Amino acid sequence: MNGLLVDDDVLYAQTLQRSLARRGVALRIAHDAASALAQARERIPDFVLLDLKLGHESGLALIEPLRELGERTRIVLMTGYASVATAVDAIKRGADDYLAKPVTAEALLRTLRGETVQAQAEATMTPLARLEWEHIQQALKETDGNIAAAARLLGMHRRSLQRKLAKRPGPERRAPETLGD
Repeated sequence: MNGLLVDDDVLYAQTLQRSLARRGVALRIAHDAASALAQARERIPDFVLLDLKLGHESGLALIEPLRELGERTRIVLMTGYASVATAVDAIKRGADDYLAKPVTAEALLRTLRGETVQAQAEATMTPLARLEWEHIQQALKETDGNIAAAARLLGMHRRSLQRKLAKRPGPERRAPETLGD
């Protein structure tokens, strides 16, 4: 599969690219609308993972031009600001799916394979430690790597933050199997 990720968060984009590459999925990255369209014109992707907020731009505005470039391209809008209104708007504009961030690589792959809502409900959960790690990374990014300032932003002591940074979260785990009816 050949995909295009359009997200202005460089760290998130690189992390997702590596995670999908380990699963055999090639993913090119664009950080703004202009480069996304240029890359899509250069090589029409099988799928596009599109962030709702691209700096001062909206990912919603990219759905229609991307759809015109590739009718068979699967477009998945992803956002940390999920709402029913944006989900409806995204689908009306031509998106195939709408996912709330954070989303795991396994859940993305299930979506790209078009698995049912039942399969999505059984999708891999993001462990709390991973969510905390990503939140800490965002605080560090906002404070340009200043640990003391990031600790203040997070409302914790600097040493507590340093201890958390010394630990990396473990791999994602699959939700436990449920018994059939």
